[in-house]
Amino acid sequence: MIRGRVHKFGDDVDTDAIIPGPYLRTTDPYELARYCMYGIDKEFSKKVKEGDVIVAGENFGCGSSREQAVIAIKYCGIKAVIAKSFARIFYRNAINIGLFPIIANTDELEDNDIVEIDLDNEEIKILNKNKTIKCKTPKGIEKEILKAEGLINYLKKSKNKIK
Repeated sequence: MIRGRVHKFGDDVDTDAIIPGPYLRTTDPYELARYCMYGIDKEFSKKVKEGDVIVAGENFGCGSSREQAVIAIKYCGIKAVIAKSFARIFYRNAINIGLFPIIANTDELEDNDIVEIDLDNEEIKILNKNKTIKCKTPKGIEKEILKAEGLINYLKKSKNKIK
């Protein structure tokens, strides 16, 4: 279960808007997080509280394949991104880094809504509106990687099981 406040964006949010190129000079995930969504909202990282979610329209994470976009979002405190659709490479990077990509019709969701995402039942409850919408969550190996909080952790746990 993921519960947090909504930060809503539109369609075609590209990786350069998520973490602009000039801020890619570090590998420190917390430094990257300071500039999360900087190409759209320079104050975004100051507004986020641990557990919040990003909501967007179509094609979230388009553009380059930079993993730093997902890292910036995750280390900013965001637990999930809910979008109508994702760029394929962003979706895969999100799984690998341990950020939940959730597919849903986001028309009902607005800035500052409080949502509770039930990953098992594939529902998003909009608590302040007493509404529920259906969603699609990762399944199979993708779900296992997310439960482990990313691919590296998943591989470490899998290696321990093999011994």
